[in-house]
Amino acid sequence: MTVVPRLVLSAPSSGHGKNALAIGLLAAFADRGLEVAGFKIGPDQVDSAYLGLAAGRPGRTLDPRLVGTDRLAPLLSHGASGAGIAVVQGSMGLYDSLTGRCETESTAAVATALRSPVVLVVDVAAMGQSVAALVHGFRAYDEQLWIGGVILNRVASSRHEALLREALDDIGVPVYGALRRQDLPSVLPTRRHGVVPAISRSGEATKAVRRLGEAVAATVDLERLLGLARSAPALTGQPWSPEPAAETDPVASGLPPGADRPIVAVAGGPGGSFGHAEATELLRAAGAEVVTLDPFVDEVLPAGTRALVVGGALPESYTEQLSANRRLCIAVAELARTGRPVVAEGAGLLWLAREVDGLPMCGVLDAIGSVRDGLVVGYREATAQSDSVIVSRGEVVAGHKEHRAVLSPRAGQRPAWSWPGGTPEGFVWRGVHASQLVAHWAAQPRFAARLVAAAATDAPVSPLSGPTVGQSPEPVSP
Repeated sequence: MTVVPRLVLSAPSSGHGKNALAIGLLAAFADRGLEVAGFKIGPDQVDSAYLGLAAGRPGRTLDPRLVGTDRLAPLLSHGASGAGIAVVQGSMGLYDSLTGRCETESTAAVATALRSPVVLVVDVAAMGQSVAALVHGFRAYDEQLWIGGVILNRVASSRHEALLREALDDIGVPVYGALRRQDLPSVLPTRRHGVVPAISRSGEATKAVRRLGEAVAATVDLERLLGLARSAPALTGQPWSPEPAAETDPVASGLPPGADRPIVAVAGGPGGSFGHAEATELLRAAGAEVVTLDPFVDEVLPAGTRALVVGGALPESYTEQLSANRRLCIAVAELARTGRPVVAEGAGLLWLAREVDGLPMCGVLDAIGSVRDGLVVGYREATAQSDSVIVSRGEVVAGHKEHRAVLSPRAGQRPAWSWPGGTPEGFVWRGVHASQLVAHWAAQPRFAARLVAAAATDAPVSPLSGPTVGQSPEPVSP
């Protein structure tokens, strides 16, 4: 059993301010010297990156569809190890889910699995005594759910606040704070920038987090909220661990006997990678020496790099910056052509293409990308179509897609995945596995073990000569 003080921050629907409040709560608690940990329900790595920036440790996602309900509590225990409080930011409305599976994938379902109290953030700008009916309805809808209280957002005046508090007191619901309309300004960088401001620790992002922390500290009763979090019961079971269970799964051991620790470059910045934090932890546990590669700053791969991983949170809006770093594009192309493992998810696939909207990329794959207006988003139950450095043909993986860019062709001669209702997608070529599908490696620990094992062996060298620095790499047809 693991003791983790925790609470889930949710709302009646999107737009009530729970994202800003979750970030502000973490920043406010951290400013008081408390160790904190931030989590986001669902696949949104942008929100989790800002939660991580506020907490000073990696923000993590808790997605029942990608990792399974049974892993939620172990992942929380692992990510919150040593923390005095874990703040879990919900997704959408309390009882909503992206797929309509509210009984297993909603914020309410996750809160129940975590045995955690829920604090509702309610935008009361156009509301009076009706707030009591609203909150009572949410509490009564599922009597097994523990709604511990509310935080009021966009309160108009002292008189308005008093009216709201009196209405909620009548139904026995505690109020942990009341923020005025101007208290939570839109200070976070636009989502067009994705996770980049957070993991690069930009001045704009850092100032925004500090501003939200100050607003929350001035308006929310942190001591009472911490008391609620500490009232959560201990979590049963053991925390999730990236350490391989070699005695039960020989493949999970990663390194072949006697092999040196291979250097695996992971794309990211000083505040984390473009992938889930657990993926990096799994790579290290499998025997890799993980080194961060900033694709916007670094012009060469880390010395001795034997594999490259580009996580799915690399923003599509940064194709111009990726293209401009020609020296690194050439180095990535050479690594791929010599047979070394290169795993790219999400927009990482665009980086490996020949070009995107006329901008030259790495040229590893003979595919052209274009960014469109429509958004492709949703979960996929994907079946591997080819053996690769991370997966065997026929294995089934839960993944998530969220992108505007499309590639032509959609897949190479050896596709990465297929799923019901869709044509094969992605590319497998030599040591390359590239796809716009994003999986959560905590549910697929063998991904890391297989990649490290492949990186530790002598990869076959391509008979093609790689380009020299300064030349544009010629695309290779998959």
